[in-house]
Amino acid sequence: MKRRIKKMAPDLSLVLACYNEEPLFAESAALILAVLNQTRLSYEIIFVDDASQDGTKELIQKACSGKIPIKHTSLMFRAIYHRSNKGRGRTVADGIRAAKGRVVGYIDIDCEVSPVYIPEMAARVLGEKTDVVIGKRIYRTTISSLHREIMSMGYRWLLDKMIGTGGMDTETGYKFFNRKKIMAVLAKATHPGWFWDTEIMVYAQKAGLRITEVPVLFMRRTDKSSSVRVWRDIPDYVRSLFLLRKRLKKE
Repeated sequence: MKRRIKKMAPDLSLVLACYNEEPLFAESAALILAVLNQTRLSYEIIFVDDASQDGTKELIQKACSGKIPIKHTSLMFRAIYHRSNKGRGRTVADGIRAAKGRVVGYIDIDCEVSPVYIPEMAARVLGEKTDVVIGKRIYRTTISSLHREIMSMGYRWLLDKMIGTGGMDTETGYKFFNRKKIMAVLAKATHPGWFWDTEIMVYAQKAGLRITEVPVLFMRRTDKSSSVRVWRDIPDYVRSLFLLRKRLKKE
């Protein structure tokens, strides 16, 4: 009778949410892997395609089958494909649920915040110094990015006044969690879109998880359009904040 050998969980599961990322996919994936391959971390990368309308899905399939020239070691590529567009929140959440690593994290695949911070953040959680590590964006201020920086500061102020988050940069797309501890929180974050980032951090804080912020440099890419539509999304954010505060008062 053969004994079944239990596979060791990787140190890190990295979730990469994808929507119409064809122009930057190969470059960003190579950049992320170049950083990870300089570490001793065992890891897996989970691509979650949110029903992209370009060739993103096909590129993910090629990456998972080894048919595109991205060098990698000590990892497994996995993929989840949505049949219809579910939104940023559900896309990241699906990746987290599928993760097997001791630490699960996600970064924005456009790499507007460089992947160089991944090893430090993962190490902090692995070393049990904290339960959650998130990037606190430091902006390289330009005329084109000034409005984003001002709105980010304003949102953090409003969130703190309404819910009491201490000015935490909840909206950064750069977060790493103790997987077992965040799973107990995950079901409470239900917003399908970008506000999910706020929800997951508010509920992590309310659950008493230890949260650490690490300064990260944010550099706006000028060769791509943002999937966040500021004037369209502001009313949704404000409405969602009021609904979240109301929900918290009932709990």
